[in-house]
Amino acid sequence: MQELNYIYCGNYYIPDIRLPKESRPIGKWGRLHRDYLKEHHPVRYQALILSGKLWSYLADLNEQAEARFALVMNQMLHSQRVDEELKVKDQLAWIAAKNSIKCCAEEIVLRELIYEEDVQ
Repeated sequence: MQELNYIYCGNYYIPDIRLPKESRPIGKWGRLHRDYLKEHHPVRYQALILSGKLWSYLADLNEQAEARFALVMNQMLHSQRVDEELKVKDQLAWIAAKNSIKCCAEEIVLRELIYEEDVQ
């Protein structure tokens, strides 16, 4: 258990609570997960806030989601043969395929990491 210190301010003692220093951004994925926690898991959200670990948790999740998104994108691009050769041959088809793959990869990351659903 952490010792709680107080600061005398005016006629009152105020708890000296300091948040840990965290400089990493929470990014798109962290913000989406934060909103999900607020809406669907408020007790867990409040526990993370009160323990001072929310920002670190969201920053870690954002990094994991970025890495997972990049991995899924690369695997899908490779498996569907969306490469520079297609870009040279038919640029519109390349753009359409790449946008489609991006949407699919985002959906996978959202379901797996952000909304914590089992992907079958």
